[in-house]
Amino acid sequence: MTSLYKKLYAIPYYLWLGLFVIIPLVMLLWQSFSTTGSDTVSFDNYIAYFSTPTYLLMTWNSVVYALIVTVLTLVISYPVAYILTRLKYKQLWLMLIILPTWINLLLKTYAFIGIFGQYGSVNNFLTFVGLGRHQILFTDASFIIVASYISIPFMILPIFNALEEMDDNLVDAARDLGANGFQTFIRVVWPLSLNGVRSGVQAVFIPSLSLFMLTRLIGGNKVITLGTAVEEHFLTTQNWGMGSTIAIILVLAMVLIMYLTRERGDKK
Repeated sequence: MTSLYKKLYAIPYYLWLGLFVIIPLVMLLWQSFSTTGSDTVSFDNYIAYFSTPTYLLMTWNSVVYALIVTVLTLVISYPVAYILTRLKYKQLWLMLIILPTWINLLLKTYAFIGIFGQYGSVNNFLTFVGLGRHQILFTDASFIIVASYISIPFMILPIFNALEEMDDNLVDAARDLGANGFQTFIRVVWPLSLNGVRSGVQAVFIPSLSLFMLTRLIGGNKVITLGTAVEEHFLTTQNWGMGSTIAIILVLAMVLIMYLTRERGDKK
């Protein structure tokens, strides 16, 4: 009877998975083998993708930008997560860090447009200290800063959980055995928190591959990624076949990242 209830409870999950994950992926895959103005199935879109320097450059840009955002986010998030685990009201501070994720992404993006604009807060401060106004908005730097800011909570949370679950006795044992602070971090803290780091990398790198709204509003279309190409093909050029092809390649890249950053069990 319990087994029957479990199967019944699983029905909504399988329906959701089928309707919003499997069926859209199948539709994308099918559309990727079609070309504009033709009903025949072919590999023309994939051939065009891998033989066109523009698409290959977009792929490279997407990976580089996602890697920069992920590394910058990790460098900021790991010390913050570590400090949070040592604070008295750590849950409160963690909630304050996560709170901005409740705000709509578009609203945060427009806020940064005001901050980085020609007469925004940053340029007003630069003018006040005598450095003059500079073009900050619509640059690679502004895109990386905003993307990193938006991604930081998603990196902090899994690292914080991993550090929180770590047994402090292991750290004390390392100190008792003569390890200094750096050795303790390298040999004990870092390895025990790797699962959280992997989860954080997945949560940041994978979405960063397909960003398109930030590339328009913050990057000013000077930052071109695969996400931007998908949007262009579906909404502007109406080349759904190529747009679906790029989307499938993005999905495959995400699956590869998940495989490379998966949790590795001990092999006996």
